[in-house]
This record gives sequence, C-alpha cells and structure tokens, in this order.
Amino acid sequence: MILAAGLGTRLKALTQDKPKALVELNGKPLLQHCIENLIANGFYHIVINVHHFGEQIIDFINQHQFDAVIQISDERDLLLDTGGGIVKATPLFKDSKAVLVHNVDIISNVNLGEMSQQFLNSRDDAWLLTQDRETNRKLLFDDENQLVGWMNKSEEKFKWVHNESALRCFDFAQQPRAQGPSLKEMAFSGLHFFRNDLFAEFEVKPQSVIDLYLNLAKTNRIISKPIQPDYWFDLGKPEQLQAAENYLNNLVK
Repeated sequence: MILAAGLGTRLKALTQDKPKALVELNGKPLLQHCIENLIANGFYHIVINVHHFGEQIIDFINQHQFDAVIQISDERDLLLDTGGGIVKATPLFKDSKAVLVHNVDIISNVNLGEMSQQFLNSRDDAWLLTQDRETNRKLLFDDENQLVGWMNKSEEKFKWVHNESALRCFDFAQQPRAQGPSLKEMAFSGLHFFRNDLFAEFEVKPQSVIDLYLNLAKTNRIISKPIQPDYWFDLGKPEQLQAAENYLNNLVK
C-alpha cells in the first residue's frame, strides 16, 4: 500500500495545484518512483489511498501502464490519517498474506522483496523498519525489539503500550534512570510490514498508525527491524527533494 493521501503541507509551494504524490523528482512523480520500485522488488498488487487532489492521482494511474494490479482506496470525502487509511483499505488485502506500507514521500534502496520474504517466514505480526538517526520523534523498543512506546523529545511527550511508571526509564537529558529496563530509541522509516488482517478490528476513522501499533503491541508482536540502506530520503520538504536529486544524479555520473 502506498500512502498518498496527505496534504503535503511541508511542500506547500509545490502542492497548491497537485498532490504530493505527483511532485516530481528528477522529472518523474514521486508516485511513479514508488510504484516502479515496488514492482522491481516483486510487488504486483498495489493499493493507493487518495484525498488531496485525489482525482489527479486516479487520472495518472489510468493514463499509465504499470505491470501491476493497482487499486484506489478513496478518502476524498474524509482524510483518515495513516492509521485510518490502512484500516479502510484492509478489505483490499484479503488475498495477500502480508502487506508492505510505503509512504509516497520516501525513496530508498531498501531490499523490500527480500525483507518481505523474511517477514513471511517470521512469527511476527508486524515489522516497523527503523533507523538509528536523529529526529525528535522516536519509537521505543525493549531488548527483544518489541514496541513499548513512542516519544516526542521536543514536546517532552510519551505514549506507552503498557504502564508508564514501569517503563519510563530515562529523561530528556538522555540520562538513564535508576529503575526500569533500558529502551532502544529508533526512528521510523515510513516503511512497515504486517499480516493482512492485523487492522481488521479497528474502526474506520481518522487515526495515526503509530497509535494503532501501540494498541496492537499489547497483545501482538510489533517488532523493530533496523535498516541501513545506501540511501533513504524523506521528501517532505523542498530541501530534502533537492538533496535526493543531487544524490541520485551523482549515482549515475
């Protein structure tokens, strides 16, 4: 599933007349980069959710021949956020053993085909592909790489899977507390795998997928899988788009 329904507010100058998914990188829309990369990794059934200028995305898909079955999950009446969008699209996953979710504004050379097979061979319910990089928002995992919480350092906010007092084991100065287990702080990559019916019991409404994973982690194996690709870019801002263009242009020189 490609998450392509967002408003693209961080790219406001570029998204006043088009969705973020159709903003171009080296002359090609982000959505096309994403679709072609998924097909190259062996994914031939793709669901795309739409909201902001959704008709433009639908027209784009209809005007191009991709070697994949592509379905639209239509959120033009109500933007459902990352979690609600996945819940709404769940019936479209019924013929799949597992699902990869890929933010449309992420570009990388992660071997998604290989990771998909590894996930299918695991006994986990979801893999959150993570990185050890600087960001204010971090996912928190225990020593077994199980999701236990989330934090926003800049706002000094935490969300926990279980009892906060049992898990809060560090402060914002990065000093471990005397009590409690140590936790791994990892950045979310915008890529994740899950079993096809994992979100089936949730209500279709606007909600964050991170909040849903925190709920699911009470009874399911929601696991961190660190990645170290040659390149990974979050293309949410104009300067990040430019950095990705420069990097990719240097690759072909």
